[in-house]
Formats: sequence, structure tokens, C-alpha cells
Amino acid sequence: MSEYDVAVVGMGAAGAMAALRAALRKKNVIAIERNAALGKKLLLTGGGKCNITNTASLDELLQAFGKKGAFYRQAFGVFSNQDLIDFFTERGLVLCHDDAGRVVPKNGGAAGVVAVFAKALAQTQANVLYNTRVNAIKKERAGFRLLSEKNIEFFARSVVLSTGGITYKATGSSGDGYRIARDLGHTVIDLLPGLVPLKLKEQWPKTLQGISLPQVRIVFEGAGPKSVSPVGEILFTHFGISGPLALDVSGRLVAELVTKKEITVLLDLYPGSSLQEIETMLLKRFLDNRKVQVKNVLREWPARFVVCLLREVGIEPGTGAGNVSTKQRMCLAKNLKALPMTVLGPVSVDAAMVTAGGVCMKEIDPRTMESRIVPRVYFAGEIIEGSAISGGFNLQQAFSTGFFAGEHAGR
Repeated sequence: MSEYDVAVVGMGAAGAMAALRAALRKKNVIAIERNAALGKKLLLTGGGKCNITNTASLDELLQAFGKKGAFYRQAFGVFSNQDLIDFFTERGLVLCHDDAGRVVPKNGGAAGVVAVFAKALAQTQANVLYNTRVNAIKKERAGFRLLSEKNIEFFARSVVLSTGGITYKATGSSGDGYRIARDLGHTVIDLLPGLVPLKLKEQWPKTLQGISLPQVRIVFEGAGPKSVSPVGEILFTHFGISGPLALDVSGRLVAELVTKKEITVLLDLYPGSSLQEIETMLLKRFLDNRKVQVKNVLREWPARFVVCLLREVGIEPGTGAGNVSTKQRMCLAKNLKALPMTVLGPVSVDAAMVTAGGVCMKEIDPRTMESRIVPRVYFAGEIIEGSAISGGFNLQQAFSTGFFAGEHAGR
């Protein structure tokens, strides 16, 4: 049985970083990946564009994870988004960012990111074993015995579990890490889909497949006080809604749907205006365009959406604007400010970009990513409880926790 200082199980973003960091600390490392190459899921990130991080401040990075963000303060402080950017640029990957701070490779996309790790690991003494699935990890007096499905065993003083979540099963994300963590005595918080398209009860959104609405807001109703989402873009699909904003709010809605059959949300098409301001705007437009068909008055929105909305509020799209009654106009204004949609649930776990559950944070030391239950077991990446909104934050978490785990596992 081969013996190592550090065994890294799973070679996605977090595992690749952990293995590289431990190897650079001159530790004897074995990295084990069930696929034929590292970063199989990473190659799919952002449709292959690979949004590796965000230029946001530390506080903004933490806020992207909601209430669980504080857990990552040390990891993001030690290996920040700027450290990650420097890591790639120093290795020849040219990066760029957009107005929202999303950082992506200028050329090569996700393949370029994977190539950086493959080359960097090849320059170390790390042993990378592919096409090998770890079935179990057994705690022994001096370390851990790792058993694979090929009946090959390894012994390591420290173990980094970076096996990812349960989404994109075709990439090998079958949840093995959660099972292994449970066997070692850890608590696994409910595994729910995060960053996932949503199914709607109403039929009208499904007739708008392919239409996107930029600069809108989603208002939550139900138990507790109202709250609102940031302003963003939604995309209508054959089952409901997707797009950046829908994905970002999906985690909250999916969590609430565990105890509810459906949730009503309100779509605010004019987030910068009050209802009274919208009513005033509509009155002026209708008076100035009396003979114009009402469907042509709201030109800032896609024509198909306007026609659908008008019919939903009882206005015939071909009606002259001057013939719209006060009651109809006010109903239209109300729906422009608060268009109700009923969320039934996520499309499926496998359609989600990330897993929103995982190994309980309370059982992980945020200063090292080491288990509080089993010393010298470390966690990195998506296997850890919680997830962030879209925009590069989840990959930053993977790289930072991977760096932290590799740093401390190699001590």
C-alpha cells in the first residue's frame, strides 16, 4: 500500500488547487480523480467561458453567500480574488472582466483554466491518478486508509475531500464525498439545488420562451416581511424562468419550497419607479398616443411580452391607447410593478449549477478547513454547506478553500 503525506480526493477546481498547494509545500501528494482528466465540471462553467472570480471587495464576496458568508472571511482574506487573478496571470492566462466584475479568461475559456492546473501539477512531484473512484476512507492510528473501487489502497497522513456536489452527474458528481463524510461522522445538511431554473404554475410565461427582460426585480412574499432581489435579468423558458436573476433567487425559493407546495413572487418591471410614478407615466403616454395601438406604447419591452401582459390584464392589444379605461390603465400599472408568478419548484437537481447543501460548516474550522470531528480531514469546494449567487463567487470559494486545505493539510 502506497503511503503519502496528503491525499486529495476529487480534482475539480478545489481539488486541483489543494493538490497543487500541498505539492508546492514539498509534500508527498496523491490526487485521485474518478474521471479521465481533471476539471471535467469546470469545463462546463459558464457555458465554457469559466467565470473564475469577481473583482468585488471582500465584504461583497462574503455577502454573495448570504448568512453563511462569514465562514469564508479567513479563506478569502488569505487567498483573495486578486491572489487568484495573480495566480493565473503569472502562469500565462490572460484575464478580463466586465462591468459586473465577472472575471473570465480572455481566450481559451475553461479549457485554459484547466490547462494551467495540468501544467502546474506536472511541474511538481504530485502523483495524479485518474479513472479511480474512492469508495471509502478509514481512520487509522497514524492517518487514513483510502479504498478504491479497483481494490487499490492508499495511506495518507491527511486527506482533502473535494469531491463536489450532486449536480451535473455526467461529470461524476454522484455525491460520494457526502457519503464518505457521513461515514466519518459528519453531518450533511439537506442537499438542494442552487442556481437552478424555476418552474412556474402560470401558462403565460411559457408562451414567451426565449424572451429576456433586463433590469427587473423579484419581490418575495409569504411568511415574514417582504424582501426584494437585486436588479437583474430573467429569461422565459418552456417551463418557467431562468437567466441570472432567476438563478440567483432560486436558492432561497427552493429552500422555502421544502415546506411549501408553491410560492408567489412578484416581478417588478420598473424597480426604480413607484406605482404612482408608473401610473403617471402610463397616463401621459396614453394621452400623447391616443390613436396608437396600446401594444405599441410600451416600446421598452419585447412586443410578445407586451401583448401577453395586456391580455393577462384584460386589455385587447389592438385597442387605441385613448380607449383604455382608467380601471384598465391602473390594473396595467399595478402589474408592471408587481406581476405575480407562482413558483412550483426547480427544474431538477441535475440542472442546477451548484449544490446548496453539504457538510455542516459548524463541523469545519474556517481557519484551516480542517474537520472539527476528525482531525487531519479537510474539506474544500462545493462539498461544504451553502452556495453563492452567480458571478464567479462559487469558483472563488472553491479556489480559496482548496488553497487553504492544501496549505494546512501539508503541514
